Amino acid sequence: MDLVLLSRLQFATTTIYHFFFVPLTLGLGWFLVILETLYVFKRDETYKQMAKFWGKLFLINFAMGVVTGIVLEFQFGMNWSEYSRFVGDIFGAPLAMEALTSFFLESTFLGIWVFGWDRISKGLHLATIWLVAIGSNLSALWILLANGFMQHPVGYVLNNGRAEMVDFTAVFTNMRGWLLFWHAIAAGFVTASFFVLGVSAYHLVRKQNIEVFRKSFLIAGIIGIFSTILVGVFGDIQGKYLREVQPMAAAATEALWNTGDPAAFTVFAIFDSTGRRELWSVKIPFLLSFLYYNKPGGKVLGINQLQNEFTMKNGPGNYVPLVGLTFWMFRFMVGVGLLMVAISAFALYLSWKKWPDKWARWLKWMVWIIPLPYIANTAGWILTEASRQPWIVHGLLMTKNAMSPNLTASMVTFSLIGFALIYSVFMVVDIYLLKTYATTAPSAPGGDAIVTAETETGY
Repeated sequence: MDLVLLSRLQFATTTIYHFFFVPLTLGLGWFLVILETLYVFKRDETYKQMAKFWGKLFLINFAMGVVTGIVLEFQFGMNWSEYSRFVGDIFGAPLAMEALTSFFLESTFLGIWVFGWDRISKGLHLATIWLVAIGSNLSALWILLANGFMQHPVGYVLNNGRAEMVDFTAVFTNMRGWLLFWHAIAAGFVTASFFVLGVSAYHLVRKQNIEVFRKSFLIAGIIGIFSTILVGVFGDIQGKYLREVQPMAAAATEALWNTGDPAAFTVFAIFDSTGRRELWSVKIPFLLSFLYYNKPGGKVLGINQLQNEFTMKNGPGNYVPLVGLTFWMFRFMVGVGLLMVAISAFALYLSWKKWPDKWARWLKWMVWIIPLPYIANTAGWILTEASRQPWIVHGLLMTKNAMSPNLTASMVTFSLIGFALIYSVFMVVDIYLLKTYATTAPSAPGGDAIVTAETETGY
């Protein structure tokens, strides 16, 4: 296989696995904040039980995220040293800030939160989980600002074949990075809400700790409906901005081959084996222009015209990403997102009912909704990164020119297989730990887990 493709597959494999843990950390941290805040102000021990129970699952997820994230940074020097040389002056700054201001903040106060129960005051203990959640989100911000530069370079000059930062404010306020950040935060809330809904439903069906998990289910339902809608709102804003700063990515996502004014929206399409030629499609006239401009008309540049522009500006080459991949990843992400909006609304409806016996059959299925946000998150990440190709830094550095010298296909193949095997073991361990602790009912304030009698549950 091609060396560049192998290296991309290796980085994609490790990143996708790492990204399984990031959204849950972002969202579940704030869930713990809500629970402990309610505990401190309401003085209700139930919320303390809830915070400790979900805190165990947060810790497992957090630990796996840290371990898998370290590997990604090594790959910048091992596989992509030319990229690191070209953009290190800019890319290194937010990553350094992430380590100094975010990672140490969340890891330090997470330790205090874990071991500080009943050892420090309630108010101080509450402050620690607030700082953990803030640190986790700050970490995501710095990383996505770095990624935002790759998507839309700003605040730099080219000097001796390197991009050098001249305006940190421009990099920090890069709208592309901030839109990625808010979209990721909303996705984190969705991931956490569906995780909590699924685990809570598991215990409710078994009539374990009804009070604890009914409250968890209700809070998760409220967070879920708002966060799923917010994901769509931020996604729409991001899509409109994408047309301005990455028109080829926007055109490929919509399989718009020729400039239109007004432009039609492609609902379904079938592509050839290369993913770069459309064989059949179903289109809705005017709709794409309406989505971009909020009116029936508006010019949207097509793939063929943008290819000609890139060729004139950068020389001969293929500047078109895999249209089939980006097209279907976007629709897959949106489709799963709409499904999650409906499920969140249904969960919120269930939580307001008196839990009659007929709802138990629905709750049995709720555990299977946990993977949905992970599927949507993965599709969104693939869409974002694949639509930028063949650029690793949009308009400045092509992916094929970012490789480390002296790499061979056999080296990358060996490490790719090794990472896949090791990460498979990690995945099995992670799922085992999460399942073990998620299916174990939390203890009452004074001891054993509570199993409420059937007559008290309303089933």
